[in-house]
Amino acid sequence: MDTAARIERALKDAVDHATGPGAPPKIAAALRHAVFPGGARVRPRLCLAVAHACGDDRPVLSNAAASAIELLHCASLVHDDMPCFDDAETRRGRASVHAAYGAPLALLAGDALIVLAFETLARGGSETPDRLAHLIQVVSGAVGMPTGITAGQAWESEPAVAIDTYHRAKTGALFIGACKAGAVSAGADPAQWEGLGDALGAAYQAADDLRDALAESEEMGKPAGQDEAHERPNMVAECGMADTKARLEQHVAGAIAAIPPCPGAADLQALIKGEAKRLMPKKLVRHAA
Repeated sequence: MDTAARIERALKDAVDHATGPGAPPKIAAALRHAVFPGGARVRPRLCLAVAHACGDDRPVLSNAAASAIELLHCASLVHDDMPCFDDAETRRGRASVHAAYGAPLALLAGDALIVLAFETLARGGSETPDRLAHLIQVVSGAVGMPTGITAGQAWESEPAVAIDTYHRAKTGALFIGACKAGAVSAGADPAQWEGLGDALGAAYQAADDLRDALAESEEMGKPAGQDEAHERPNMVAECGMADTKARLEQHVAGAIAAIPPCPGAADLQALIKGEAKRLMPKKLVRHAA
């Protein structure tokens, strides 16, 4: 089974568990809408790529880790799109969860996905208790306080924040968590993988800021210009287009350089280069051509 199919199968199993007999039909539909069809699934792909590089001797656990990371990412998108935050009507090229099902069910769906993520970890780690506690610690640190994606969202309510602090919490934390979770699930030391997650998260955010400033909503699958509309820190606004593009290239190179010697190094390099190419706004690609 290839990585993409492996991720989709694991996510389907997790969501089927939460939306089975007895579940209220509307929120069950909202949960499925939030997770399927997915985006690029870059975070769970990264998690499994690191697990593979470390031997992946407990695939049930690494599947659970990858699923949990993606469920938490989906939960953050559901909440981020709500009227109290971005008030975004679209996500991944179709109606956002609150636009399709209303704000009350969107709030509950996001909460349910967070709970499901940790339930998925618990179920997947039942036969590997020696790794489960560390894995939960890594994943919860990536999404909680004081420096996870919850903090990243919360910084938007503060009068000021350093852009690097904001971006590392909002985006980088879950990339770091995905890398470290892959290592822990395979019984490896997660510390040597933190640099990869940090650099890749920074690259992803630089690309996202470029897309927010340059891309059309149709290209992004979500409303463009959200940072300017909500007066949020944006690298393009703060540093300029050329500097942001240069930083993106530096972060991509840094991510590749941060890959420790391992059997899956070539696959990780291909993943990073592919994501960098996918995320580059079409306007910049045409200009470079």
